Amino acid sequence: KQICDIVDGPVSAEVVATEYAKMIREAETLAQIADNVCIKVPLTLDGLRACKTIRTEMKRLVNVTLCFSATQALLAAKAGASFVSPFIGRIDDIGLDGMELIAEIRAIYDNYGYSTEILAASARTVNHIKQSAIIGADVVTAPPAALKALVKHPLTDIGLKQFLADWEKTGQKIG
Repeated sequence: KQICDIVDGPVSAEVVATEYAKMIREAETLAQIADNVCIKVPLTLDGLRACKTIRTEMKRLVNVTLCFSATQALLAAKAGASFVSPFIGRIDDIGLDGMELIAEIRAIYDNYGYSTEILAASARTVNHIKQSAIIGADVVTAPPAALKALVKHPLTDIGLKQFLADWEKTGQKIG
């Protein structure tokens, strides 16, 4: 509730049930938290069925999570998912290319005009974030260290150091 009060946009709240009827009951409870709660369901047959029900009957946003293939993402879009969450870092962990998955999903969604947004999850590096943006992911989740690293560049540090040294030589002060 506190996060939903702070965030101006969707906040995912995940069901823990794995069976359709229980997912729907949990979704109803989670929807009571705030109007901006987006119900998060796993990419399983029951999760896809719950996605369809939550979108059409409850009129809530749905984030279909634990996506590891383009065909799974296709099913999520066809079920009406608001967001699909492919886990790029975990794909990389098993020796595959997580960014290739994002590109495949983007191509499929663009080919068929799906409005499901790609939430590139488990981004671990600046390169993951950059490549997600280049490919066209709509949202990325990343740890604070990766987000802070986005601003870093060695030439920025060198340039700032030189600027401050040059300023110091003038002997001037501001304010």
